[in-house]
Amino acid sequence: MLRIFRSLILGLALGALVGLYFGWVSFPMDARNRQLSQLAQSHQDDYSVMIAAGYAADGDLVGASARLALVYGDEAQRHLRESAERIISSSARSLPDIRLLVALARDLGQLSPLMMPFLTLEESGG
Repeated sequence: MLRIFRSLILGLALGALVGLYFGWVSFPMDARNRQLSQLAQSHQDDYSVMIAAGYAADGDLVGASARLALVYGDEAQRHLRESAERIISSSARSLPDIRLLVALARDLGQLSPLMMPFLTLEESGG
């Protein structure tokens, strides 16, 4: 019984050491130091929708602008408009998400003709 227990402990220890070696030395994950701007476009769109939802909840336009700048830099407002237009054109998100984006784009002065119908829906409550 003692022999089985020792073998089990030794096997677990060796397995842990080999796993740590492969995880940290041979095949380390290099995504740790990535920038938000390097996210895939769909994830950037998700982030924009989350920022718009946060803005709808707290009304902090300066904070929403700062969070957009983390992803898009100096071109944050233009990228928000392009993201909203892309989502509208491809029907990639639900209507409530589009309304959130349109409201933020409106308040940042980035409203486009493509967004106008969603602004009308928002104001009429429909």
